[in-house]
This record gives sequence, structure tokens and C-alpha cells, in this order.
Amino acid sequence: MSELTGVLAVYKPAGFTSHDVVAKARRILGMKRIGHTGTLDPQVTGVLPLCLGRATRVVEYIQELPKEYVATLRLGVSSDTEDLTGTITETVEEVHVTEAEVLTVLNSFKGVISQVPPMYSAVKVDGKRLYELAREGKTVERKSREVEIYEIEMTGMVWSGNHPDITFRVLCSKGTYIRTLCVDIGRALGLPGVMVTLERTMSAGIAASHCLTLEQIAENKEAGTLVEHLIAADEAISHLPRHTVIDEKKKAALQGQRLSIRHVAPEVKQNGHFRLYDVKGEFLGIYELEDTGAIAPVKVFAQA
Repeated sequence: MSELTGVLAVYKPAGFTSHDVVAKARRILGMKRIGHTGTLDPQVTGVLPLCLGRATRVVEYIQELPKEYVATLRLGVSSDTEDLTGTITETVEEVHVTEAEVLTVLNSFKGVISQVPPMYSAVKVDGKRLYELAREGKTVERKSREVEIYEIEMTGMVWSGNHPDITFRVLCSKGTYIRTLCVDIGRALGLPGVMVTLERTMSAGIAASHCLTLEQIAENKEAGTLVEHLIAADEAISHLPRHTVIDEKKKAALQGQRLSIRHVAPEVKQNGHFRLYDVKGEFLGIYELEDTGAIAPVKVFAQA
């Protein structure tokens, strides 16, 4: 039996790390070559695309795509981890905030913003992960980084005692910490804030509704129907432009030779990665336009 190849969209349950999901999938599918496309904290649920077999070679391109989350933020409370898994560090007895004030602040976060990675994160400082330092009771200076919020909207506001729970949907760039976003929204309202729940509702263009649970993956594997749920590697990176090489130059392209732009249609006009196909529509691989004007292979998928 040939190795499964493609992107499998998994719905990650709470209580599992992303690596736990990969390990579970390896056992279910009986294969080692599996990679995930973006870490989710153990308590976070939602879309976790897994790349199987040769599709592991597109992980880095999928990771660059925007992600969508639905989060719940509690105003008036803060913790050392920026979510409810940590130790509560501050509580405001009574919170006075209106829906209009929350909406105004949420809108102010649209666009490019700066974030300081939380101490409980996998970012490395001097060779050590921040969460390792945090567990030792240490706090170190972290460099801020720019991320982009493409969309943000409030979907609910309910009161939990004296504290309002704000639920919002956010579409954001890679590397955005939603826990930190919750804290920063609270700070902008003059209040401590903590993330209560988080679900990743879309990643790599895949919605949660199109994901399989680990149980469903096992059922489909048993029934021999799992291949029907796989997304082809080239389809998973459909955000990259598509070009076709003339038949006479297909073999050269597959052998890693550089090609003239006149052998590819439509004309490649700007630098950057693109998908290359033959005239029959077979996906050959990922190529790029070099500064010299030649087209060079980045990752070849088809066989010469």
C-alpha cells in the first residue's frame, strides 16, 4: 500500500498538545511522516491541518496563511499565563464598561500591531524557551514583534458576576498571540484581562466544519475512506500563483534545471514562489523567479 499523501484537517480536542495529535495520528495511520502546521496550546481547540507523506514539504507555505479564531476575554481579571490555566494575579471587584466602548477598542486593533510574546510561550531567548524560564519563576525581557489583524468583531458580551465576558472573532497573521491580544484589549479599556476560551476556527483556508476528529480519522482509516478527506498538497497552497511549463521543458523542470521565463505561461512577472504544472495539469512542484530572470526549482514533487 502506498503512503498517504496530502493534508488532513484535524479538529484538535482540549487537553492535547499539537504533538500529541501528531503522535495519535501516526499510530492510527501507521505512518511516521506527519507534520502539523501551527502549534495550538493544550487547552485550545480547533483546526489543526496535518501534512501527510510528501505533503510535509508544504508545511512552511501553509503556516504563512492567515488564521481565524473565536476567543472569549474576561475583563477585570488577569493571570500570569494570560489565560485561566495560570495563577490569578489581579482582580477588579466591579467592572464598568459598555458594549460601545468595547467595540471602539476592538476596532482600534485592526491593522499592523506590536505584541510582546507571553512568558508562557515557545519563543526562544538565549537558546531557552520562554515557558521553561517562566516555570523557573523567571521573567525576561522580550522583543516586540509585528503581527497583523485583518478582521476583528465582537460576537457576544455576557456578564459573569461582576465581570463581562467578551467573545470576538479575529482573522490574523501567523505568529499572533490571542492570549496577549486579550490582555492588550483589556489594557486599552483600562482593565486587566484574561483569555477564558479559544477555538481556532480556520487555518490554511480550512474551516472547522471540514475537520475530522481523531475518532473519525480512525473510523475512516478502518473503512478505507480516509483518502476522500485528504486535500492535495498543491490545493493546500492554492494561494501561490499557478503557471504551466511547455511540454518540451517538463523534463528539464523536473531535473532541477533553470528555465527561461518564455517557457512558462502565463508570464511570471514578479519574484516569489509559484506552483508549476505540466500541460496536462500535473503538479510538478514549487518554483521561483530569480533576480537573473531565470525560473528555478524550490521543491520538485513529480518524478522526472
